[in-house]
Amino acid sequence: MSSATFQRAWDSAVRRHPDATFLVFRTESGEVSEWTYEEFDAVVARTAGALRAAGVAQGSPVHVALRNCPAFVALWLAVSRLGAWLVPVDPASSPRDIARQVDRVRPAVGVCAAAREAVYREGASNGTPVVLALTEDARDVNDTTSSLFCTDPMVTSERVQPDDRFAVMFTSGTTSEPKGVVLTQANYAHVATVMANAARLRPYHRWYVTLPLFHANAQYYCFAPAIAVGASVALSASFSASGWVPNARELGVTHASLFAAPVRMILARTASEEQPLDLEHVWFAQSLGAEHYERFARLVGTRPRQLYGMTETVAIVSADMGERPVHDVIGAPVDDRRIRVMDQASGDAAAPGAPGELQVLGTPGRDLFVGYLDDEQTTARAFSTGPEGTWFATGDLVTRGVDGVLRFTGRVDDVIKVSGENVSLTEVEAAVAQAPGVLEAAVVGVSDPVRDTVPVAYVVARDPEVPPHAEDLDAWAASNLAPAARPRAWHVIDELPRTSVGKVRRFRVGS
Repeated sequence: MSSATFQRAWDSAVRRHPDATFLVFRTESGEVSEWTYEEFDAVVARTAGALRAAGVAQGSPVHVALRNCPAFVALWLAVSRLGAWLVPVDPASSPRDIARQVDRVRPAVGVCAAAREAVYREGASNGTPVVLALTEDARDVNDTTSSLFCTDPMVTSERVQPDDRFAVMFTSGTTSEPKGVVLTQANYAHVATVMANAARLRPYHRWYVTLPLFHANAQYYCFAPAIAVGASVALSASFSASGWVPNARELGVTHASLFAAPVRMILARTASEEQPLDLEHVWFAQSLGAEHYERFARLVGTRPRQLYGMTETVAIVSADMGERPVHDVIGAPVDDRRIRVMDQASGDAAAPGAPGELQVLGTPGRDLFVGYLDDEQTTARAFSTGPEGTWFATGDLVTRGVDGVLRFTGRVDDVIKVSGENVSLTEVEAAVAQAPGVLEAAVVGVSDPVRDTVPVAYVVARDPEVPPHAEDLDAWAASNLAPAARPRAWHVIDELPRTSVGKVRRFRVGS
């Protein structure tokens, strides 16, 4: 069994690349700060010292509700140095959400933004003995008056073991309440290596991170692999659709990772005169229509590669690694991943081309998460043990061709039966988002006395002053969608309910 830990990966990066740029941070106002690996290691030492002084010990949880900022990165690495574990959450969490999170993890220290301190303290009042409030800019890690600036820095790390808990990440909750995904030091060490290899990452590359750091994508797919090879990360304080392209150019990035929804926003908000980028590599997840894919490929200067992964699978499971990536393929399993696609009705392997639930073989605590926090029942439903090892049931539907290539269909509960035909709501949404006058869409299944269930679409207008008409959308659907997939009703709404990383909360649409 591997003895790798994420802490060793960071220590190795600092030792091998002390003078290389590690972090470039851009504020919303355009101020840019930079740190080398050696400089940021000094930041980590001070932050670890501050946390230790505040009561964090080996095995302690640290609750962090921050936007993208250098302090988040410093806290992440300092918690690793202490042998503690991080609980990163949406900084926009309500007092009720914070109270529930704090009640579940009982953190030694909570960290929030000074601008949201009152809201945070209201939620954390009964379960967090120490609260540190920060500015969410470079002052947090550079200013001697910051609560993270400790004059007794922790230069050496605790003896961290591979099985030590390193994080609990709450899932996005698109179809249900969030679950706490438990992750180890070995999980992060593994994902760092696998994702660096998958992206063919080298020390001279630079990731562009605009998705929130409390989410798995930024940690797993960008920061961890950058650390593995000594590359750099350009971190933006927030996502700006109109500023994404010019900011990427300004920061000199080579790699990026996005979801489909932000891609569509970028396409809608980028000025027509904006010059395309010349990136080397772009990951994307979730369904993009063919037209949107080709437009985005031209805009970034490379053909983006769709991947498939979850917080629970840690590293990605599959990716489109073909010579000419396309919009609707999540590719074949990467590295040494082993999968199976299971027919939901029979429990047997699904036939080639038929949808089935994707299951992933692995070792909990290494290339799969450990389990769900204090939820043995849900964990037991997710895992099954066979002669090969532990299988994780993802809850996602895919099809596998005779060539082994996977295509994503949707969540198990995202596929509806329309007069006996399977219809993927995810695929319908990707198509409808390309309809004239539509910026984005969510499609839900509604009971029907004749057809069992039918799709109904909720769309956001590209131009709110000129919303699309239902009859025009009906005509478009008749030419672009199979009969069973055509929405039976259209509703124009102001915005879609989303998670913090842009995923649509379909269970709240129309409520």
